[in-house]
Amino acid sequence: MKKRILASLLFCLTVFATHSQAALFDDKEARKKILELEATTTTQHQAMQTELAALKKTQQSIEQRLVEIEAITKGQGLLDMQNQLEGLKQEVAKLKGELELAGHNVATTQQRQKDLYGDTDARLRKLEQGAASAGPAPVAEVPAVVPAATPVAATPVAGTVEPAKNSQEYQLLELAHGLAKEAKYKDAFNAYDKFLKDYPNSTYAADAMYGLGYAQFALKNYKSAMATQQKLLDAYADSPRVPDALFNMANSQFQLGLVPAAKKTLRDLIAKYPNSEVIPAAQKRLKALDVIK
Repeated sequence: MKKRILASLLFCLTVFATHSQAALFDDKEARKKILELEATTTTQHQAMQTELAALKKTQQSIEQRLVEIEAITKGQGLLDMQNQLEGLKQEVAKLKGELELAGHNVATTQQRQKDLYGDTDARLRKLEQGAASAGPAPVAEVPAVVPAATPVAATPVAGTVEPAKNSQEYQLLELAHGLAKEAKYKDAFNAYDKFLKDYPNSTYAADAMYGLGYAQFALKNYKSAMATQQKLLDAYADSPRVPDALFNMANSQFQLGLVPAAKKTLRDLIAKYPNSEVIPAAQKRLKALDVIK
């Protein structure tokens, strides 16, 4: 009987110990999971706090920008911009007025210069007419604006074969000379230019080049006239047209206001070609230039 009682007690103690141990293990596992859950929750909370702080910072920045924009649109900022714009408009208007005034002054100065040289040219011609001079008269009667001899006589280069007078080459040159003599300077220019293009190696090339410069001067293209006559001097230094070309250059220089250069060209002409028919006219012109200060 006692053995059964002892056996029953022993069995009960064994069962109780087993259940107690199982409960102990279940409690540890639960606590572990609770701790893990708390750690995860804490991490997520910290992340949310960080994100929330960033959002608040962004919100503050946006609010600050809105305040600045409102200040510009409603306050002094827009007024300052408007004032600056008005100031710039006034400066532009002022500069425009100054530019118009400068343009007017330039135009007035150019017109005065033209009038001055026109008056000076008239004085030169009066002085030339009244100046005493020995020797023959100028090469040819020419319009007041045209210097030197009218290119009416063809002069072939020495040592070359002269083209037949019924050839197209000769007839074209004669046509150009005739147009120049009739004061049809634009047509004469075109004819001389065509001749030089069609017959660049002609024995009359120097005559045509002189005529071209002569027409340019008559058309008041003084710089072009100077350049053309310089080409003649460079290419045909032995041509009988050289003295006329120099006289044409001197008159072109005078018309451009290059009085010292014109005087030098006239002196060179007189010194190098004392027997040229254009010398009397060159001497008169130089004397007149020396009188005018």
